[in-house]
Amino acid sequence: MPNVTIHVLAPTVAPAEAYRRISDFARYPELTETVQSVDVHEPEADGTVLSEWTVHFRNGLLKWSERDTFHPEDLAISFEQVKGDFAEFGGDWRVEPDGEGTLVRFIADFDLGIPTLAAILDPVAESALRTNILKILEGLLGEAQEIVADETAGAARP
Repeated sequence: MPNVTIHVLAPTVAPAEAYRRISDFARYPELTETVQSVDVHEPEADGTVLSEWTVHFRNGLLKWSERDTFHPEDLAISFEQVKGDFAEFGGDWRVEPDGEGTLVRFIADFDLGIPTLAAILDPVAESALRTNILKILEGLLGEAQEIVADETAGAARP
């Protein structure tokens, strides 16, 4: 299953503030034209939140609903599609201190559910997801830089 993993360093934002900003999914359409809408529902009895997403992809729209589980004590959010255009979609956000700033990690696994076109569509979807998450993080966190895999492998970072 295709995977997108992104590490971003935000040197001027404290972890708790970064988590608060990332948790505000309803604001994401302001940060990139690709995200058309995000409707966030009231929390369920178990504390999870249902959010409904509409995102531009290629010449159409991808729509899905996901269950979001917020873990403020761990500065983490996990999400999993409950219905929608993906065959499978889920992942998590992790926020942690890094010096005086913050390291943000976004990981998502997805399956578009079109095996005959996977070789063509999966790289396009991966690129679109990566580009848009980086735009969102730049809008949310200001000065932020992506840390490539080689940098994270040798550093004391996840």
